[in-house]
Parts: sequence; C-alpha cells; structure tokens
Amino acid sequence: MIGSAFVGLLAGCKEPKEPLVETELSSFSLIQDRILTPSCATAGCHASEQDGSFRQHGLLLTNGKSYENLINVVSWQPDAKEEGMRRVKPFSAFESLLYHKLNWDASHHGGKVYGSPMPLGGIPVSVGQTEFVRRWIEAGAPETGNMVDTTLLSDKTPGVVAAFTGLEPPAAGSGIQVRIEPFSVNPQFERELFIRKTMGTSVDQYVNRVQIKMRQGSHHFILYDFKDKSKLPAADVIRDLRNANGSLNIATFASMQNHVFWAGTQTPEHDYTLPPGMALLMPAGSSYDLNSHYVNKTGQTTTGEVHVNLYTIPKEEVQHVVQSLDLANQEFSLPAGQRITVTKKFTFNKPRTVLMLTSHTHKLGEKFVVKINGGSRNGEILYESTDWEHPLIKNLPTPLKLNAGEGLTSEITYNNTTTRTVRFGLTSEDEMGIIFGYYYED
Repeated sequence: MIGSAFVGLLAGCKEPKEPLVETELSSFSLIQDRILTPSCATAGCHASEQDGSFRQHGLLLTNGKSYENLINVVSWQPDAKEEGMRRVKPFSAFESLLYHKLNWDASHHGGKVYGSPMPLGGIPVSVGQTEFVRRWIEAGAPETGNMVDTTLLSDKTPGVVAAFTGLEPPAAGSGIQVRIEPFSVNPQFERELFIRKTMGTSVDQYVNRVQIKMRQGSHHFILYDFKDKSKLPAADVIRDLRNANGSLNIATFASMQNHVFWAGTQTPEHDYTLPPGMALLMPAGSSYDLNSHYVNKTGQTTTGEVHVNLYTIPKEEVQHVVQSLDLANQEFSLPAGQRITVTKKFTFNKPRTVLMLTSHTHKLGEKFVVKINGGSRNGEILYESTDWEHPLIKNLPTPLKLNAGEGLTSEITYNNTTTRTVRFGLTSEDEMGIIFGYYYED
C-alpha cells in the first residue's frame, strides 16, 4: 500500500464558489497541472477516496479539490500534527508540510523528518518546481493570480537526492549493527521482504536505543521477535512477501504469524531512545526477522538498503526491563457482507507502564482504536490507525501508568466484504486483532 504524501485533517465544508475565469493559468493552477496532478493525484495515492491509503491521510489532490484540502488544514502526519503544522500555511513555507514533503533535502528544516518524502517511490520534483511552490506559499498561497516566475517550472535540475550514507556501527562494547544489504526493486513494483538475522550475542544484552537508516523509497521497516522459537525461518535467506506477478507468497505470509513487534519505523531515518534506566532485553543467541518494504513507481530498477544500530547499556544501569505487549482478541466472528466493530478488554493483574503502541489486523480491518480500560481515565483514546498493512507506531509522549485491575481496550472496525463468516486465524483469509507495544512492570 502506498504511503501518504501530505497527511492532514479534511477541511470543513465551504460555500461553493463561482467558476474562475482566467486569461491564463494562475500560479496555483500551474502547481496543480505541473506538480500535483502528475506526481501526487495518482492511483493509490491522492486521487480518490477509494484509494487504499485514503483513510490514513484523508487528502485528495485532484483538480478542484486540492486547494481547499491544503490551505490552513492541520496535518495528520504524527510529528507534524503534534506541532500543529498545516499542510499549507500561507506566507510561511517552512511551516507548511507540502513544502517539506516536496523538498527531499531535510537539511532545509533542520534535518527533521515528517514521514517519507514525496512522491513515495517516484522521482523528486525538480529544484525549480519546489522553489515555485515555496514562493507561492510565501506570497500568501492564493488560489488566483500570478505572482511567481513561471520559468522556474521549466527547470530540469533534479530534486536533491543525497547519496546514501549508511550508519557507522556502534563503538566496540556499546552495541551491534545488523543490515539488509542492497537489494533491487523492480520498476512499477512494491517489494516487501523478510530476512532472519542472528545477533551474534553470547550473553544477554540490554538495548536502550534503536537507530535505523534506509535508502529513499522505503515505506517502512520493522524488526520482529518470534513467539515460538522452535519455528524459525532459515537464517540469512530473503523471503519475499509477494511473487514477481504481485500474488501473495503464502509461505512468507504464514511465517509472519509467528511475529512479535520489537522495533520499527515508517520514516527513512529513525532514532529512538528509551527513557533512562529502561531497556529491551536481547537474550543470548537471539535472532530477529528484519522486514523491509520499498516502493518503486519509476521506470527503472531502484535499490533498497537498511542499517540498524542497537545500542546497549550495562545490566547494572537497567532499572526496568521493557517487554513487548501482545494482546490478542481471538474470540470474534465477522458476518458476511457486514461492517462490524469488535471490542475486547484486557486487564492487567499487576501495575504496568506503557511506552509504545501499534496494532495488527488483516485486510478486513478498517480502523483500530486502543483505549484505557478502567481507572479515572477509563475510555480515553490512546491510539488510532486506519492502515492495516502499515499501522501507526505510536511512542507515547508521556508513559502511561496503569494500576493492577486496569488495562487496555481494543476497538476494531472490520468490513467483511466476503460472502462467508470470518474468524480469527493465521491465513490471509482469516482475521486478527492484536495490540502490540512496549511496557514495563513496577
């Protein structure tokens, strides 16, 4: 599934306007014709409410819809939303997500990453076109009128795509590095693969920082642990999720049902440090499944690559061993041809502090909500995701302390478009409903 370019809340309804009569195209109309229509309003991205990613970003960039969906609309992208950033803030390109998404050189905004640069898996917009957008925003982002030099749109200077520089491994004794070495992604194809890597550890390690860096075109990376260590796939063998014709590789899909989330990101660069005194346990002899998904919408073969640094701290510095949440609802039945919301409450028998949440369903899952169960904040929403293939990974800004007798509630909306009843199961024709995350016990 293609990731979103400029995620944000849908604009409120506006009064209909009289058709604009122009003798020549306005600056915004040129942006629509030269940039948004060919690069953004494409199938699977921002062309239709039926696009698979629409529930994630809620953004149409088609002619006649894009302006009202961009101007002064707060973004849905988690980092941008937390800052109150708008898709387009008139008179301020550096506070506009559209400009950040089109400008692949993250140094212009202090290196901060707001999801993947766009168009995902495509060719970056030229330097001149990006500058045209910047000047239009700085001029107030009007819908009508011509205020930017149109020769910029003819500039063919390629957008900035910095050469990939991988991560330097942690210093000796401070961690380990694992990689997915360079691999090819065929033209007009999405490649998602898994490869099990052994960590080479002879004693227990305690990981308190995870650093990830990938080549451009990555949709996500996840590092998985295994529920059943007796059913491990072969080490160092690439297992593709899809065959060359796009069909599902059943054997690879089956191996995914043994996964437990351990670390991951949906941005090309990620650097996450657990709070002081907290660490994930990496037992001696561990191995993990590395999952990478790349998108290539160009006519040429591209390259994927992933570097992961796992930084460790001495055991004596660990006050809390962080564990993985794995809260599954296996007791539901989805009637044929119906949309239904299934709720399951999970209660903890001892105090827990939750640090991160993510979710897992199969293709019938439309929306996954996690709420607090019990206590003074009962029913408060902690997490929402509408992308079943690539769910949100949410690090809680303030760790959530839950007492014994409290817990979490999963509230999942499924749309069973099949002609049969669907229940919990391991195959792609079954369904799932699992809360994953990080927590520690007091």
